Amino acid sequence: MSVTSPAHSPAPTYAAVLRTPHARRAFGAALLGRLSNGVAPLSLILSVKDGTGSYATAGTVMAVLALTGVLLSPARAALVDRFGPRRALVPLAAGSALLLLALAVATARPATPSAVLVLLAAAAGALTPPLGPVSRALWSGILTDRDLLRRAYSLDTVAEELLFVTGPLLVGLLVRYASAPAGLAVSAGLVLTGTLAFVTSPAVRSATGRQGAGTGRQEAGTRKQGTGTGQQGTAAPERAAGLRGGPGAGLLRAAAGAAGVGMCLGAVELLVIAFADAHHRPGAVPWAAAALSAGSAVGGLVYGAVPWRVPTAVRLSALALGLGAVLASAGLAPHPYALVGWVALGGLFVAPAITSAYLLADEAVGEEWRTRAGAWVNTAFNAGTTVATAGAGLLVERLPLPLCFALTALPAVLAAAGTLVPARRRPASVGVESPK
Repeated sequence: MSVTSPAHSPAPTYAAVLRTPHARRAFGAALLGRLSNGVAPLSLILSVKDGTGSYATAGTVMAVLALTGVLLSPARAALVDRFGPRRALVPLAAGSALLLLALAVATARPATPSAVLVLLAAAAGALTPPLGPVSRALWSGILTDRDLLRRAYSLDTVAEELLFVTGPLLVGLLVRYASAPAGLAVSAGLVLTGTLAFVTSPAVRSATGRQGAGTGRQEAGTRKQGTGTGQQGTAAPERAAGLRGGPGAGLLRAAAGAAGVGMCLGAVELLVIAFADAHHRPGAVPWAAAALSAGSAVGGLVYGAVPWRVPTAVRLSALALGLGAVLASAGLAPHPYALVGWVALGGLFVAPAITSAYLLADEAVGEEWRTRAGAWVNTAFNAGTTVATAGAGLLVERLPLPLCFALTALPAVLAAAGTLVPARRRPASVGVESPK
């Protein structure tokens, strides 16, 4: 997706990102649809638990929703890359909304068999529209200036972080004044309304209309990144090298970094609970969760505002190492509220690392792979989080907590090493090709 960008700004800012023609509407619409991802999980758990009286069934249904959503994300992104956002997202959003409504009705009836709930949840997760990867692909098409793009990705990552804080709060209000299934109905309305507003925004209409011509320009190597001034010009060789290396190497490095960060987060969430329980301070757990989100938001905004001169892969490696070092040290905290401070410090690295992974993936691929690249990074992060949460539970039962925290750093260290492995280049004479 490629849209004519505004003139290069000598000092790009977050305000400049949002002043890009039609960007605010597309960004806001995508966030509205993505808020469903923050509302649906908790609503589903509460609805199934209330309807069946079984925590095991609630956990199973939620796990199925998450797994199909994460594992099939690249496939849904491929549909967007092939057919465009308007033709792919609307059927996905409509199907997802209908299935969420079906879940709301089914969970409100205690007699509904558990197998039906599992099947509905699996289908709902499979059809979740990939609004995050699509909106990031749209940013990349709108903003050819790499400084502005970094700020846009940072803003997107921070906003997504806040959605997963806002969503549960909204569920709390719905449960208090209505019922848990009402949260599923609201989630259905959010995903359908947000998606329709997104695909009808001028930015998406323009990008869809230019998609065919944009692909031809990309194959001819005329995306004009090398003709810009200031920071824009310095990023052209990096993207061109990524295109010559094909999507495999670049995406692998970006996904490895995202998976490492996800594994750190998945492990630390459970380790914080274990640490608080060991010190008989369970009240510290929500403070730690809030500190992690706040630190991530601050870190993401600062990261986007700094004019970096080092390559994206190096930044991702350094951020992953920083996160690992902080979390490894956190296990030595003398008190749960001291741990909160360590977690907040670790949060400073989270959003910048995720943003760097998305940027690295974007630099590695051509236009027709852009949505899938973001989806693979997102899948790697979520899969890493899920796997590490289960693994941390096994470690806590067998090893001292400080050692568990130290082992939490290992995925970040390995990811940092993998990120710095240079991608193999095809000879420059081959030219810039779009990956198939």
